[in-house]
Amino acid sequence: MSTLKAVLEEIKQDVMQKNKIREDTHEDMRKATSLSKQAILLIHQKKQIEAEKMVKCATEKIVNLQKLAKQHPDIIYCGMFSDALQEYAEANIFLTLIKENRFITPKEINVPPIEYTLGLADVVGEFRRLSLDTLREGNTERGEEYLKGMDEIFIELLALDEAYMLVPGLRRKTDVARKIIETTRGDITQEVRRKALEDYLRHFSQTQIEPIKSRKTKKVKNKASKNTHKPLNMKGNLKREK
Repeated sequence: MSTLKAVLEEIKQDVMQKNKIREDTHEDMRKATSLSKQAILLIHQKKQIEAEKMVKCATEKIVNLQKLAKQHPDIIYCGMFSDALQEYAEANIFLTLIKENRFITPKEINVPPIEYTLGLADVVGEFRRLSLDTLREGNTERGEEYLKGMDEIFIELLALDEAYMLVPGLRRKTDVARKIIETTRGDITQEVRRKALEDYLRHFSQTQIEPIKSRKTKKVKNKASKNTHKPLNMKGNLKREK
């Protein structure tokens, strides 16, 4: 029969082992989240190759954590791992949209549907940033394309019907997405109007400058024509005759 001391010693070893695993896995979760965020930042900086490398490193961390989850589900499946999966899903969705113009599926990146959905909702914010960058470059057409992408994500998320209410945190994220979309729509509308006014003023100034130039040219020609037809100096002519 085991003594109490032996029983407690066994419990102690188990607790210490789980604590070590928890510390290691939490570090990997933080690293995976950080790598995913860096990938998104690199995409905005138009460094796609570097972004792909970051996503690949994040994938390795996620895969290792999912393997450990089979042995220690109580440690792995916590709030922090869910956050890491959401960020990882967002980075993959965003990268694939920029690279291939399509939505990557949850199965392709081995992410649970709920975390994938929450990550998808966050892509709206990344599209706003892209839209603002294109507006600063003067490309309103591209900005409108990004706005359409934002609208598509938002509308399809709302179309989940009953499942919409069953995804924890989705309602809050879609409320944020709605505000982001409306703000972006206002920014694009303002820029389109500003550009239209700028084009009109440029055209107006050109139509006003051309007649003025034309009138000045005519005056110069008329003046030159008058100078060529001036009357001869009679005194000068008499001297030549003598």
